[in-house]
Amino acid sequence: MLPNIDYSELPRALQHMLERGRSTPVQALPRRSFLKLTGTLGLAVGIFPHLAAAQSTDAGEAPTALKPTEQPSAFVQIAPNGEVMVTINRLEFGQGVQTALPMILAEELDADWNLVRSQLGTNDMAYVDPLFGMHLTGGSNTIKNSFTQYRELGARVRAMLLAAAADRWNVDVSALRTEAGVVLAPDGRKLGYGELSEAAMALPVPQKIALKDPKDFRIIGQPTQRLDAQAKSSGQQSFGIDFKLPGQLTAVVARPPVFGAKIASLDDSAARSVKGVKAVLRVPLDRGAEGVAVVADGYWQASQGRDALKVEWDTSAVEKVDSEKQLAQFREIANHPGPRQFDADMAPLETAPLSLEAEFVFPYLAHAAMEPLNCTVRLSDDRAEIWMGSQSAGLDAGVAANVLGLKPEQVVVNVQTSGGGFGRRFSSSSDTAMEACQVVKAARAAGLNAPVRMLWSREDDMRGGYYRPTHLHRARIGFDKEGNVLAWDHTIVGQSILTGTVFEKFQVKDGIDAATTEGMRSPYPLPMRLTVHHPVANVPVLWWRSVGSTHTAFVMETLLDDIARATDQDPVAYRMKMFGNEHPRHRDALQLAVDKSGYGSRTLAEGRAWGVAVHESFSSVVAYVVEASVIDGQPKLHRVTAGVHCNLAVNPRTVDAQVQGAAIMGLSTCLAGSEITLKDGVVEQSNFSEFTVARITDVPEFDVSIVPSADAPTGMGEPGLPPLAPAFANAISRLTGKPVRQMPFNLA
Repeated sequence: MLPNIDYSELPRALQHMLERGRSTPVQALPRRSFLKLTGTLGLAVGIFPHLAAAQSTDAGEAPTALKPTEQPSAFVQIAPNGEVMVTINRLEFGQGVQTALPMILAEELDADWNLVRSQLGTNDMAYVDPLFGMHLTGGSNTIKNSFTQYRELGARVRAMLLAAAADRWNVDVSALRTEAGVVLAPDGRKLGYGELSEAAMALPVPQKIALKDPKDFRIIGQPTQRLDAQAKSSGQQSFGIDFKLPGQLTAVVARPPVFGAKIASLDDSAARSVKGVKAVLRVPLDRGAEGVAVVADGYWQASQGRDALKVEWDTSAVEKVDSEKQLAQFREIANHPGPRQFDADMAPLETAPLSLEAEFVFPYLAHAAMEPLNCTVRLSDDRAEIWMGSQSAGLDAGVAANVLGLKPEQVVVNVQTSGGGFGRRFSSSSDTAMEACQVVKAARAAGLNAPVRMLWSREDDMRGGYYRPTHLHRARIGFDKEGNVLAWDHTIVGQSILTGTVFEKFQVKDGIDAATTEGMRSPYPLPMRLTVHHPVANVPVLWWRSVGSTHTAFVMETLLDDIARATDQDPVAYRMKMFGNEHPRHRDALQLAVDKSGYGSRTLAEGRAWGVAVHESFSSVVAYVVEASVIDGQPKLHRVTAGVHCNLAVNPRTVDAQVQGAAIMGLSTCLAGSEITLKDGVVEQSNFSEFTVARITDVPEFDVSIVPSADAPTGMGEPGLPPLAPAFANAISRLTGKPVRQMPFNLA
């Protein structure tokens, strides 16, 4: 959901962005003040008094002091009955981290897994990503970045429990051992963790601890049922959209049909007469737009009030994007020179024995999470509390503080379980939190002091902006009869995702957005000249599950298949040859998919064809071997066999689920009607009746296998998506004899 980028400069970049978002210039913040802004440092002291000594970021702090992210008492609570509550430093929105992170901690804690529970955290500094230094759920980085962190947290608590037992029994701690939530003495005495927890947590926190040898893992690596499975399957799980406070009001917002437009005139008399409507408020919105918020007793009353509004919108000052005209513009732009990421010699193109030319078109895509955006705000004179599904609680808290005129430490963001997000719940403008706070601020000025829940309808969510950008790719490739690529001239045209975000200063280099080009060329040794154009358009864009790899994987893997077919080579053998002696993880993942699918050894049913693709994103490799057909002119995916290399799989069951979910999302992008289009600046799709996602009748059979590894885990929230569409397209091309160059697929 975020690009493969280096986050080392994020704190400075985030500070810059928050300052830029203020209405008046501000002086640069000292580092300590900045940490308060992005992480609400002051709240950590209030909520976790034991963290006070570790909060200092002054140059004089002791070099051995534990950071907030290393303090066990922010993450682990052990009840007298032995139940272990583990707090998660991320958003849980379907990817399974609310189970995987507790598994990691429980492993080193030697906890009884049957007594482990989990909860989500806040914007407290303890819950920043330990490597990035900011609150962040994205880039498939949760397990990758917090694997060691949560192991060490568990090991520290275990050491403290052992020390408490040694004190109670007056024995040497080295004589004791732990097992399934119990401390055991050589003479048979035992104490449950619940009996020791109070004394243990009063002890000094050890800085150095020993971690288990992976061969001794008994929880990590085992297929484990998710801790939230029962609640979600029984309808008892509470999501952000369900949150309710006493006396709470509900708000919906009428947004302009064209991004950035303002109100020309407003007649709200009919809306105010709707029973239950408490206020109709003009509010500033994201991207400089204006909107009208209707605040009422409940969602139905607020929606009825919004429907009764008579609003004339001023769109004169904003661009009105038209999808057809935009594509023509992109094609013209592609004809011109531009910034280059790779710049190999293209002279061999003119003399290559074989060549091909291709153009690919990718549309805007909506995130279309099952739970539309929402945010609940309770505001008092000196404090704001927010409940929302946030991928960056610290950023949302900082933006909320700016809107509400509060200090950052006066804002608490309570992260709520979300029904999906795919990147949409982390925009650099924090548009959801910002708009909700603008509504509450205006409501308070109008005399309404109740908490307010802002809800987006499905139509609001689909038309409200922030899409995967539309892209045009062009390629000219020269190669020989053995399939050796002699020159590859490639051009990409598409909006920049990172421009205007916290990442721009260090990930948009020489005019090229790194999120646009990730996944190009690697792992194949190609002599490529890559030219990139980033036109500006009045359509807000954002990372979308697997970001740039959503289009680059499709282009690279279908073009490689084209070369294999043109030179009469098996697509698997051709890729293996291209890997050479490098990239063993790619080779192992592809070979596993081949072996499990029966590719090359099993005869397919008549009318079916194999399709193959392999791609690395977010440090994990996924290879697909698929079976597909064309039925009544429509592509049909029958079976998907996946080979996955994500190093150590903490919970293989979650990896399986993430691959299947990502593949189905990738399948959706292939199906007719899965694009977002604009006419005269207005998004034409509004609901799932107009925006296609895969239904149960579209879903193929799945077989997911994981390459065994003891290496530190890599991410799995996104890597299952990119190679699905090209594998499917390659199968269709083998059936029809025609390459697939457009998404969604168009076989006409």
